[in-house]
Amino acid sequence: MLLSPKYQFLFVHIAKTGGTSIRAALETLRWRDPWYYPMFLCSRLSHLSGHRLATKLPRHAKVIAAQELLPKEFFDGLFKFAFVRNPWDLQVSSFHHLRRERPQLLIGHDSFEQFLRYKLDPARPYQYHLDTSITLQTDYLIDLKGQIIVDFIGRYERLHDDFNAACARIGITPPALPHARKSRDRQQDYRGYYTDTTAELVAQHFARDIELLNYQFDPD
Repeated sequence: MLLSPKYQFLFVHIAKTGGTSIRAALETLRWRDPWYYPMFLCSRLSHLSGHRLATKLPRHAKVIAAQELLPKEFFDGLFKFAFVRNPWDLQVSSFHHLRRERPQLLIGHDSFEQFLRYKLDPARPYQYHLDTSITLQTDYLIDLKGQIIVDFIGRYERLHDDFNAACARIGITPPALPHARKSRDRQQDYRGYYTDTTAELVAQHFARDIELLNYQFDPD
């Protein structure tokens, strides 16, 4: 999550949706924001206390966290936005990300099908890096009543165009959008990773995202 009091925006960072690139682009604005320095100090103090001060919005916090913590008038006045991604594609991205950066989590689950079945098994132990990307994306966008409370939902599938649209809403010239953490190990379209059975597993788990965000396995 990235908050800018000066530019009055709140970016809700959903894992594996291009958020690292968006943060990298928007963080250049921090140096122009007089609120950045006290926010940085509070963040460091929170870190030094083991986050017992609770003065930092976590990187992948849901919008409801900001709504509960910030003054109502301030929160309501923010331009709140997030990016989402096709759930089937997101799981392929997660598989390759973990295989590159945390291969120990895939021991015994080397193939994509083994990985997916293990990841979606409700009986397995909690593991942050697995569970972050199976949380429903819509959970990041809603209030306690289940209503979407962000003002703009961009799509990973049209990242640059939607990022430019978000910047226009903020009132800034779009900064360069780097392609952070670009994957070089995907050799095929995400649909090639799935069987009918595994595609249905994702369809069932992410049913609400698929319905509310209007995604399909085969958009063609």
